[in-house]
Amino acid sequence: MVKDEQLSGWREDCLAAMAQAPDAASLHGLVAHAARDLGFDYCAYGLRTLLPFSNPRTVMVNNYPAAWQARYAHAGYLAVDPTVAHGAASPLPVLWSEQLFAGARPLWEDAREHGLRVGWAQPSRTADGSKGLLTLARSHDALSSAELRNIEGSMSWLAHATHAAMARLYQPAAVGVTLTAREAEVLRWMADGKTSSETGQILALSERTVNFHVGNALAKLGTANKTAAVVKAALLGLI
Repeated sequence: MVKDEQLSGWREDCLAAMAQAPDAASLHGLVAHAARDLGFDYCAYGLRTLLPFSNPRTVMVNNYPAAWQARYAHAGYLAVDPTVAHGAASPLPVLWSEQLFAGARPLWEDAREHGLRVGWAQPSRTADGSKGLLTLARSHDALSSAELRNIEGSMSWLAHATHAAMARLYQPAAVGVTLTAREAEVLRWMADGKTSSETGQILALSERTVNFHVGNALAKLGTANKTAAVVKAALLGLI
């Protein structure tokens, strides 16, 4: 498992590789490798674009056992999967649990029989209307509160990075997007984990001014939050 002191380099390596991925299958292979670094055997990602309105695109990739993929499709579990419903309604991560799957017991029991017992899912969305859901799963070792505290930030980062990279492949290219020198500088410090307040102190700016530049960057990049903005800007080579 990747250690705290390795996270900065790990994220940079992930982004560099994702930026070069030519298609969804290649990108998913990179994400699956990153998921293993975080202690998960399996990962699944789904993207739903808003555009074009006449034919919105749905992309789904995973490395679940073939038997489970076939069972999930045959039983029509996508229509009743509570993680999918959660992802459509909330931006917050969700941990698999008995309570979460209370209304979909056959799915819950079937998944466990196929070795999928522990899971976590993070929705992502961008201002252009696209929605994504990254699920990390494994067959053993419950996700303890201590482990979740240690790695949830990295899991959320991976979800946003995956969504930004998939959107790059399947959404119209971000033509003409540019950041001012100050906007790029602010995002670079935030890529290093600095808050708006800390960034302001480093750059001798007020926190309000920093947030002004962040807001401009979010609008230009079409992202919903700072994490997604940093990831997208990095993938586009803007920071």
